[in-house]
Amino acid sequence: MTSCSFSSSSLFSFNLPTQNSLHRRPPTLPRHAILSSTDGSSNGASSSSSSSPTVKPTRTEDNIRDEARRHRSTSANPFSARYVPFNAPPGSTESYSLDDIVYRSESGGLLDVQHDLDALRAHDGAYWRSLFDSRVGKTKWPYGSGVWSKKEWVLPEIDHDDIVSAFEGNSNLFWAERFGKTFLGMNDLWVKHCGISHTGSFKDLGMTVLVSQVNRLRKMNKPVVGVGCASTGDTSAALSAYCASAGIPSIVILPANKISMAQLVQPIANGAFVLSIDTDFDGCMKLIREITSELPIYLANSLNSLRLEGQKTAAIEILQQFNWQVPDWVIVPGGNLGNIYAFYKGFKMCQELGLVDRIPRLVCAQAANANPLYLHYKSGWKEFKPVKANATFASAIQIGDPVSIDRAVYALRNCDGIVEEATEEELMDAMAQADSTGMFVCPHTGVALTALFKLRSQGVIAPTDRTVVVSTAHGLKFTQAKIDYHSKAIPDMACRFSNPPVEVKADFGAVMDVLKGYLGSEELRS
Repeated sequence: MTSCSFSSSSLFSFNLPTQNSLHRRPPTLPRHAILSSTDGSSNGASSSSSSSPTVKPTRTEDNIRDEARRHRSTSANPFSARYVPFNAPPGSTESYSLDDIVYRSESGGLLDVQHDLDALRAHDGAYWRSLFDSRVGKTKWPYGSGVWSKKEWVLPEIDHDDIVSAFEGNSNLFWAERFGKTFLGMNDLWVKHCGISHTGSFKDLGMTVLVSQVNRLRKMNKPVVGVGCASTGDTSAALSAYCASAGIPSIVILPANKISMAQLVQPIANGAFVLSIDTDFDGCMKLIREITSELPIYLANSLNSLRLEGQKTAAIEILQQFNWQVPDWVIVPGGNLGNIYAFYKGFKMCQELGLVDRIPRLVCAQAANANPLYLHYKSGWKEFKPVKANATFASAIQIGDPVSIDRAVYALRNCDGIVEEATEEELMDAMAQADSTGMFVCPHTGVALTALFKLRSQGVIAPTDRTVVVSTAHGLKFTQAKIDYHSKAIPDMACRFSNPPVEVKADFGAVMDVLKGYLGSEELRS
């Protein structure tokens, strides 16, 4: 197996992409139209006087954006949204336009995107269910995206022309039949594979919204030169890809030697300006907040509540995929903790607007090496204390001082939620068990599956409960962790479910002996 590495000099040799080089118009593709035959020829090999329609190729300069412009409604848009202080007290009048560049409230607290629910309630739940369902699987711009198919609930005032989308979302809801039956005695276990996405993680759902809004702001001549983020890998991949698509410079700050090579290469390949900093994620986050307060760089981390508007659509999508039936449990890995709130917000909006009559109970699963929310939960929600995050194979959630702690606590307390944790051995074993039944999940999904194992063994989750585990990233981003596990190369870890290759001489008899031993093994018979 070949390997690659980047020296510090090569890492910083990438120049910022120019807008012209990244925003070339793609070649026009041939379009087809069905035309009625007028010359009496048939649509087949034999001659006939039939006038059946024939398919003839036609060429046009139009693309799906052009079609969207032609069919744009001329009526006034009744829907709107604004920033307000998160969990503001009754009577608060503080609010901001989504076109304002603002990340915190006057008191220094978090912001939230508040939609005009009265305007949305002008249509009943049946209308919204039908509208959202009608857009699934289409290529009409921008509704072919799982995020923008809910545009009225996400960023209702943005022009279609400003949207930057890879038709993200609409990810697989996988019935984990064998895993559920074999390891948990469950018949209704599902895995929402958010990692089957454009850049391989759920972060695409939020980044399409944020970069689209930045695209709008730049066209309005707002002071935004580029977009920046601190990242443990997946955020930077999503940011760099969407910025490259729009021709917007992206700046990425990563903790040195703490993310996989597969994650590092994504922002590099997409032309981001990558800074590798000798600190952890919390140190990178502190730096990017200071930088964006001094330079015209738009902050892309989940401190910015725009991203959560895209991420909440995964919750709506789960309901859609269950034909608008509500699951009993949804288990989400948690690091910076924006995602657990995003899921709560998506489910809650569906309840408030009449699409469903209840919401599921949420479980936030943390790595034991980075578990500030778990400790806060176990203390009975007493005073929150950040922790020093230690190394974990679930590197994207290796965060000790999460930005969205208040959002996560609010969500969990309002849905009778639970917080669980997973040790390194537990999460790696759970990942290997899932893979052995046909999945190929990331270590973060291993954290969520460990939480499920524990709650099943405690009797909290019943064998008949419909349960969804959210898989946040693709397993291909974490192949080295899998190699180390199956090679039993991880110190102080038994790797109980490892499956190393068997080395055999290039000899028919030797191969037959090994195969006969395998085929007759007790393990295979069971």
